[in-house]
Amino acid sequence: MTTDVGRTQHPTKHEARQRLEHERNSRLAQLRAIEESAPHADKGLQAAQTSAIRRVLEEIDAAGERLTDGSYGTCRSCRSAIPAERLEILPYVALCVGCQQRAL
Repeated sequence: MTTDVGRTQHPTKHEARQRLEHERNSRLAQLRAIEESAPHADKGLQAAQTSAIRRVLEEIDAAGERLTDGSYGTCRSCRSAIPAERLEILPYVALCVGCQQRAL
């Protein structure tokens, strides 16, 4: 959504939940694809991919909890609003860009 001044607004609770569900379904499809390629895959690479996908699934679940408790869209560290554009790209993100960079 955009306002009349062209800035993107935070998604509604329903929109955020839909985006999170889409992300979850995409990651679950990736896990299935990895499992199906198991006989032909490099085991180390497969383990790394599976681990990364499971971490994102945990982040998606945590975002769902934030949506439920009302803290979705607020940086977990500095408590400022996470820009809507960032939430569009990564609907499960818990930190603003500045805090994410400091956390690395």
